[in-house]
Amino acid sequence: MQKQGQDPDGESTPTRTAAPARKPVKREPFRIGQFLREVRSELRQVAWPNRSEVINYTTVTLVTLVALMSLIFVLNYAFAKGVLWLFKP
Repeated sequence: MQKQGQDPDGESTPTRTAAPARKPVKREPFRIGQFLREVRSELRQVAWPNRSEVINYTTVTLVTLVALMSLIFVLNYAFAKGVLWLFKP
């Protein structure tokens, strides 16, 4: 099996030299007006839901939330009663 830093013949390979330093990329200054125009342009491309979709999504979310809260409450209550029953004096 070859060791790290050696070629398949077992001879050591030359170490790498550091890469030459790169010139920093020149950035354009931040322009708030351009940023806001780009944000507006991107928001126009968003597929916004209509009113009935929002109502449906909200209803599904709230029903799921209530169901999971109830499940967690029941499990927590059952485990608490079970532990108290196991370790009663």
